[in-house]
Amino acid sequence: MKYQTLQDILFRLPTETSHYVSLHSIALLQQLRLTSLIAKDVPADPVTLMGIDFPNRVGLAAGLDKDAKCIAGLDALGFGFIEVGTVTPKPQRGNPKPRMFRIPSRQAIINRMGFNNDGVEEMSKRIQRANFSGVLGVNIGKNAKTANEDTLSDYTLCMRKVYDQASYIAVNISSPNTQGLRAFQHGDELAKLLEGLRLVHRELQQTHQKHVPLLVKIAPDMDDEEIQTISRRLLEFEIDGVIVSNTTVSRSALLGEKHSAEKGGLSGDPLRNQSNHVLAMVASEVKPKLAVIGVGGIMLPEHAAQKIELGADLVQLYSGFIYSGPDLIAESSEAIRKMRV
Repeated sequence: MKYQTLQDILFRLPTETSHYVSLHSIALLQQLRLTSLIAKDVPADPVTLMGIDFPNRVGLAAGLDKDAKCIAGLDALGFGFIEVGTVTPKPQRGNPKPRMFRIPSRQAIINRMGFNNDGVEEMSKRIQRANFSGVLGVNIGKNAKTANEDTLSDYTLCMRKVYDQASYIAVNISSPNTQGLRAFQHGDELAKLLEGLRLVHRELQQTHQKHVPLLVKIAPDMDDEEIQTISRRLLEFEIDGVIVSNTTVSRSALLGEKHSAEKGGLSGDPLRNQSNHVLAMVASEVKPKLAVIGVGGIMLPEHAAQKIELGADLVQLYSGFIYSGPDLIAESSEAIRKMRV
């Protein structure tokens, strides 16, 4: 079945409803061993990064499978790695609905979900039941009701719970949908958070006798000086990698479009140039010491290859996966492979 046919059906549903229907459908196809109906085979293009063996360089960004309910189904589509979450210590409903809006004319999505999830205890149980042998990143965050001065405790609680289950852990300090969260990308707040994370990370490494890489996901809404500063902080505190970037609060590329006034983070095609600018600057500051994952605005295979050219080691899909379908995984992987030959 052509993905376009499925998309026509799904896009008739409310945006958030279609999200959950899609995940359920992917899981069902995998259980029935019918994934090949909607996805191409992804050729092997292995790479070792941060001590992890990735079967290919194209992964799934956090936000699609917030609660780790569809790990096997998404893996069957050919992703080289899957990032679940963002997960918080306690379950939370997130922001009031409606909170997700498609803008098909621009291949864009605005969301203000607000870290809706079932909590880290439930996620941990699901990961254990899944018995997944692929590369699994877990994206962690703070509860909305947690005071800013207690933010570190939320992150470390999540880190402790998933450390032995995750291939890597991604610290989300860049979502625009949790009040005050982006303040932790700057100044003393950033330094205190990174220092606290580093101490707990070293403790867990000794306890479990293994190194689970720690990454930080940053926003695209920073000026050049702020980009340089956060990059140097990540180096200073010996973080393993950086994910560039989260969604943007800017609407400069979306003027006049329906839903452009909705609050939340913008992803998809309008994000690409902004995200790529941050990616290039970060890569120039942190490589080769830190791994770099590029995400934001990959709608076509050449967009994935462009991020590698700008300095990313790996890429992740989100909105492009929704608009272009599972074939984008194989096509992006092949474009990257050809670009590197």
